[in-house]
Amino acid sequence: MTDDTPRQREAISLAPMAHGLENMGAEFLESMEEGQLPQGNSSLSEGVGSWDKASKHVSRWRSLQLTGRARSFCREHKQLFRWVLTGLLCTAFLAFLITACLLDFQRALALLVITCVVLGFLAYDLLKRLLGSRLRRCVKCQGHSRLNLWLKRGLALAAGLGLILWLSLDTSQRPEQLVSFAGMCVFLVLLFAGSKHHRAVSWRTVFWGLGLQFVLGLFVIRTEPGFVAFQWLGDQIQVFLSYTVAGSSFVFGDALVKDVFAFQVLPIIVFFSCVMSVLYYLGLMQWVILKIAWLMQVTMGTSATETLSVAGNIFVSQTEAPLLIRPYLADMTLSEVHVVMTGGYATIAGSLLGAYISFGIDAASLIAASVMAAPCALALSKLVYPEVEESKFRSEEGVKLGYGDAQNLVEAASAGAAVSVKIVANIAANLIAFLAVLAFINAALSWLGDMVDIQGLSFQLICSYILRPVAFLMGVAWEDCPVVAELLGIKLFLNEFVAYQELSQYKQRRLAGAEEWLGDKKQWISVRAEILTTYALCGFSNFSSIGIMLGGLTSLVPQRRSDFSQIVLRALITGAFVSLANACVAAPAWSSAQRHWTTAVDFTIARSAHSWN
Repeated sequence: MTDDTPRQREAISLAPMAHGLENMGAEFLESMEEGQLPQGNSSLSEGVGSWDKASKHVSRWRSLQLTGRARSFCREHKQLFRWVLTGLLCTAFLAFLITACLLDFQRALALLVITCVVLGFLAYDLLKRLLGSRLRRCVKCQGHSRLNLWLKRGLALAAGLGLILWLSLDTSQRPEQLVSFAGMCVFLVLLFAGSKHHRAVSWRTVFWGLGLQFVLGLFVIRTEPGFVAFQWLGDQIQVFLSYTVAGSSFVFGDALVKDVFAFQVLPIIVFFSCVMSVLYYLGLMQWVILKIAWLMQVTMGTSATETLSVAGNIFVSQTEAPLLIRPYLADMTLSEVHVVMTGGYATIAGSLLGAYISFGIDAASLIAASVMAAPCALALSKLVYPEVEESKFRSEEGVKLGYGDAQNLVEAASAGAAVSVKIVANIAANLIAFLAVLAFINAALSWLGDMVDIQGLSFQLICSYILRPVAFLMGVAWEDCPVVAELLGIKLFLNEFVAYQELSQYKQRRLAGAEEWLGDKKQWISVRAEILTTYALCGFSNFSSIGIMLGGLTSLVPQRRSDFSQIVLRALITGAFVSLANACVAAPAWSSAQRHWTTAVDFTIARSAHSWN
């Protein structure tokens, strides 16, 4: 009995609260909606006990009613408030831009160009949304298939004649530039010989992709606006990455950051990964990727999923780019999967871009190589593995990019920094392992060479002989080919991180004024060879990346493990040829007419090396 009594009291005491107060609130709301106050309510007297308490509840419910009306008003006019806020922000930015241009136009030129580009894309999206269906109907009604066919043939003929004329005029004074053009032809013939389906090759995709790559290469290197723009972009990235020192110095101290490689370079990856995660949360990276993918899709005729993945590889790594199209991987054709793999092998991650810049590698060349690799990867992948199936993703309307799992900006930044810890540990472990393995291989080769009176036999020496023709076909001068061939071998059989580190040492010796030859060993290579090597090394195409690629894709789509294993080696070889093709395009563009720009490149390299060391 004693145990049941409290329970019974508790049940009785909770009943008025559960029914009386809640019913009172409901009656108050109903009466206030009718414009009356409740009178003579028995539940009020039972629940409150006095009119003073009741009046307090009335005022409270009135305030709740006003709050509810305010919320409903905000919901009804949500779009209007958004437009007003957007208009105010745009007006403030326009005033800021005009003020900056009036004070110093040259200083504000970069901001003006970026603004014009963004406005151009926004205007295109608006016109497409408003008039897209009408324009498509007009084109279908007025278009003639025969006329379109002849128009395409005429444009292709004009492009071919223009290329021949340009080569004739440009190489008349410098015939050595034809070497890189011949190298590009040799690489294309080799890839076509190994094609999976020779008769199914879409030459429109191949020629448009190579054309975009060629035009971009000419714009970056041969035109002064393009050279200045990419050099400016590289400088801004260097300044941006220099802010890493603030965080790493606080954690590790100034002495370690200045003297130790791990504390000097690896924190950059943490910072860059954090920023990229924030940009993805805000949707800015998705917007840029969609615009780049749209340009390649409308010109090359590729599907939406494979184009988005390759465009994403410009900014993220080979394992992160497939996450952009994760829901569609299970239904993609083998040719599309081959494109996804090739794009991953042909480019480098944005986080590693900062690390290579910190070595003193030319930032403009790295950025240009990453951008040029996207259309070239699509073109060469479709040459090696043409499409023979029916794709489900020809239209981009059915493909959407996600924004990640972060719930707010702080979580996005924290998640990006946390993910980079795994990347940093992986890079550090690979560097320790590969450099140790390289030293062991060189020691073993030297021991074997001494037995047959071959002095100085090493892995680099073997690569310098085997890959010397490849370096020469890229357009590298013959005296620099052994060094470049060594770096190509290190990149292919070890990884590009070690190769870029070796290249940075050659650059530093040249900038320090060292002798070109020390005995029979070359201490540094020419600026042109450095630039071409930068393009040729820009990619993840090495044998150690096969496991990374298979592991990343298989974790996303386990049921397609056999498909991935079937084409991964072919994609690796194609990705390696993409980097070589980039160097072939850069070789004729980097001509003697740009010698006055070499000083600017040297100054940038020296300044970046000084700032990081």
